[in-house]
Amino acid sequence: MLQRTPPNRDVARERREWALDQNRWKHERDVERGYRIKWGYVSIAYLVEFMVIGASLAGAWLFADYYSDGDNRAFHFMLLAPLVYAAVELCRVPLGILARTQRSWFVKGLAILGIIFAAGVTTKSVSQLGEMMFHPRLMDAAKAKTALKDAQADRDSIDTRIAAANARVEQYATELEQIEKRSAENASQLAGLPAQRCERVYGTNSRGVRYSNLKCVTDPRTATLNAAVSKAGTDRGAVVKELEEARKARGLLDRGAADRKVADAEQTYRNAVNRSQLHSFTAMVYGVDPIDVSDAQVHAFLRIFVFVPALCAAFASTILALSAVSVRKTFMDEDDLGASVNAEAAPYLLASVAETVRQEMATNPLKPATREGSVIPLDRRTAPVVPPSPPTSVPASA
Repeated sequence: MLQRTPPNRDVARERREWALDQNRWKHERDVERGYRIKWGYVSIAYLVEFMVIGASLAGAWLFADYYSDGDNRAFHFMLLAPLVYAAVELCRVPLGILARTQRSWFVKGLAILGIIFAAGVTTKSVSQLGEMMFHPRLMDAAKAKTALKDAQADRDSIDTRIAAANARVEQYATELEQIEKRSAENASQLAGLPAQRCERVYGTNSRGVRYSNLKCVTDPRTATLNAAVSKAGTDRGAVVKELEEARKARGLLDRGAADRKVADAEQTYRNAVNRSQLHSFTAMVYGVDPIDVSDAQVHAFLRIFVFVPALCAAFASTILALSAVSVRKTFMDEDDLGASVNAEAAPYLLASVAETVRQEMATNPLKPATREGSVIPLDRRTAPVVPPSPPTSVPASA
């Protein structure tokens, strides 16, 4: 859409002159300082730094909330160190700029040492985030593997436990049989005893009154046999109860059920391993099935997947900050002023220099050339010979 009023050329000219003055001032300032900082790259480095700090603080918050077990004091205690770590991480970009702009090698060394220390803190924070990323799947895989080992151990010991259960059932069955046999013998003996004998007894009491009573006599073996029969019944009830429990425990021992339990545990473990990215990468490198990788192999890759990205994250923004500073070779070097010599003007410039040398040689003539060497003029072109003009005759006066 066209403007209704024409642009003010004076204002546009002033703005352009202002921008050019700003550029000249910035350039002169950079020339005086001896370095130039590209603040766009520095801004990106700070953005990366703030992202790392924010992620580290968020991870520390979640870590403290998960492991503090509801203790408010422990929760706040666990957040103190991450805050200090965040402050240290914030120093890496300024230290990188100082390492490039300082002219004292001692200060440069201190800045580089500070960068290394801050990078160590960042490595710790980012490695903790990496471990927290893999932790849930590794825990699921570890629990599934523990369940699988328990099921395999249960299946391997099923034969031993079946044999022990069978021996226990047989033992109680034998005891019950012996009790039944003993009870039958006691009952048979009790039945073979003579019946109770009763007879009438006559006599006179102290008052002289005659009496007549019926007296029964029992075989003395009857009481002993009755006690033996009663004890055999009690023992029989206890043994029957133990035998029922032993048979019930034996019924729970099924080899097929143990095999099915192992198969289910193995499938659960395989599913947990397939959901674990770390197990998949480890199996891919070692060329084995993910379910067959060992814990040592997984933790070796865990160190690589955690510490290597942490080191890269620790030095990425610092390297960017280091690269954002362009240092001049010499102080007050003005080679990048943008001045350049046009190729068409070079002959005229050289001719001017040669003319100056010729005049200097004409004023101070050199000694004759010796054998050591001779002076070669810069410009061997001969000057054009101008013929002398004829003298002008003066006409005679009349």
